[in-house]
Amino acid sequence: MVIEIERKFLVLNDLWRAAAGPGVRFRQGYLSKTAAGTVRVRCTDHGASITIKSPRRGLTRQELSYELPLAEGEELLTRCPGLVDKIRHQVAHDGAAWEIDVYLGAARGLVIAEIELEREEQSFTIPPWLGVEVSNCPLYRNSAIALWGADRPPRRPAAGTAHAAPSSAASVAL
Repeated sequence: MVIEIERKFLVLNDLWRAAAGPGVRFRQGYLSKTAAGTVRVRCTDHGASITIKSPRRGLTRQELSYELPLAEGEELLTRCPGLVDKIRHQVAHDGAAWEIDVYLGAARGLVIAEIELEREEQSFTIPPWLGVEVSNCPLYRNSAIALWGADRPPRRPAAGTAHAAPSSAASVAL
């Protein structure tokens, strides 16, 4: 099993685009979302996968992922109650690899940056385009975004929540 440790942030502006790769479109849905974990199906133009993710413990969870033929992945997506449609860009910043997800469909306008870490307490430099951290905000998990409709949550958590924006000049460590 692979261990995933990630932090997620809302993106403030388009400054990241200057360093971004061309992007890959992902369509994904969730066959199951329970207290025991999630089962995600993801398709690109070139293939598909199914991933089983354990519940989070802090920023950490375990995951198993298996490749699928694209036709099977597309069929499984039809069984999901909602879908995420997004373009993922790779961006390097100060030696760290960031993934920037630009959402389409019901979540159009939402842009989230993710960084995968080797350990939860790992520090990294905050890029100038990062805003509020949403790592621990369930509304901004892809399994929740897949179910967004006309009554979607705001693109920024309300003021006074535990998801405060980091200082743009600081390095962050948990």
